[in-house]
Parts: sequence; structure tokens; C-alpha cells
Amino acid sequence: MVSTIFISVGVLFNLFGCIGLIRLPDVYNRLQSATKCVTLGTCSILVGVAFHFGLIDAGVKALIAIPLLFFSATVAAHALVRGAYHAGIKMGDKSVKDDYKDAVK
Repeated sequence: MVSTIFISVGVLFNLFGCIGLIRLPDVYNRLQSATKCVTLGTCSILVGVAFHFGLIDAGVKALIAIPLLFFSATVAAHALVRGAYHAGIKMGDKSVKDDYKDAVK
């Protein structure tokens, strides 16, 4: 029962992340949506898998994958945003703050 709840919440987070990829205006907002929603969704699914299988091989592998996914996804998203900024991709019209403008040379 608990595993079903975690997996369902994870699927919903992944769905919202995918909707954000379609609906948001620029690459920076899309990457934020993809990174936050999909990371939380996938980690929730992995927690559900760990609850379902317990501390056998599949459950332990799911628990090991959670911190790996969490840190690698955030670092990869930061690298992609920084690369997009250096490539000259403009922010959306409704963006109000550019934190990289003064910091990136």
C-alpha cells in the first residue's frame, strides 16, 4: 500500500515535469521544471520500489540510486543552463531576473 502511494506520487511529479517541458516559455524554465519535478518523481518511485521489495537486491539498488540521481541531475541541469547562457540563448520575455548577467564572464 505504501509503495503504491509513493509510486503514484512519483508518476504525478513526472507528469507535471513533462507538462512543464511543453508549457514553459524558455530553456531555463524548462530545465527547472524537468530537474525539480522529474528528480522528485523518480526518487519517489525509487522509494516506492524500495518499500515494495524491501532490503533485497532491487530495494537496495533503488536506495543507492536515489542520491546518485539527486546529485547528478542537479549538476547536469546547472551545466546545461550555464552552457545555454554562454551559447547566447535568450531568456523568455516574462523573465524578470538574470542572476548570471554580472557573474559570468
